[in-house]
Amino acid sequence: MELVLISGLSGSGKSVALHLLEDAGYYCVDNLPVVLLPTLVRMLRNEGVVRVAVAIDSRSGGLGIEQVPEKLQLLADEGTRPTFLFLYAGDEILLKRYSESRRRHPLSGEGISLLEAIQQERRLLEPIASLGHRIDTSNLKANALREWVRQFIESEPGQGLTLMFESFGFKHGLPLDADLVFDVRCLPNPHYEASLRPLTGRDQPVIDFLEGQSEVCRMRGDIRRFVADWLPAYVRDNRNYLTVAIGCTGGQHRSVFIAEWLAREFAGQARVLVRHRSLAGH
Repeated sequence: MELVLISGLSGSGKSVALHLLEDAGYYCVDNLPVVLLPTLVRMLRNEGVVRVAVAIDSRSGGLGIEQVPEKLQLLADEGTRPTFLFLYAGDEILLKRYSESRRRHPLSGEGISLLEAIQQERRLLEPIASLGHRIDTSNLKANALREWVRQFIESEPGQGLTLMFESFGFKHGLPLDADLVFDVRCLPNPHYEASLRPLTGRDQPVIDFLEGQSEVCRMRGDIRRFVADWLPAYVRDNRNYLTVAIGCTGGQHRSVFIAEWLAREFAGQARVLVRHRSLAGH
């Protein structure tokens, strides 16, 4: 059975991810009490269901969240090792989303402000935040999140380490889901070439421009060597996911070019994904 678990902060996009999985043919269950997870999996396996997605969040309560590692181990012992996606975003982003949607936060109540409810939920979910692949949905549009989730489930997680190269723009803020961050703002910037400004690091004229800069070639080579040297250590640490973020000023040219190049370089050494945060969010 292929099992995908989705958790994270309310307002971070769990419903978007679950709907994508439902459209992809998964049997989906929302807000399942953690204690019932093994029972549900056994029942659906006996019924011949092969693709299942389950959303678990703060509505399960603190005790339920604390049981997640135990239930995941039980499932693994029974031959089902789930893919775990954890979605989250910054407090200001979540406040804005709730303000726009006018929905009630599941932990809100008398005498508890929306910000307090968000922060309380963040603390409640902290024990499971590092169990799976984290996606920072701040500044991500729904269609971009759907595409990232689709790419992730198609990469067949659970068969070793997934290496993610992610470009971003510093002017939009640091990505919260990054494990390693490299700053390439010191490199020559195609933005100042009028013909290159509207293009991205995936377009051939920008590629040709950056390939011709010795500093760019040196920087990308240094990053490649660093990741290659330390990748075995992350594998030995039983890490399932490693996100390497490359940042330039706007996240359009230099970081995109280097992330794409690194993804090609490591394609034969790990399961590799590449994504471009600033291009997806704007």
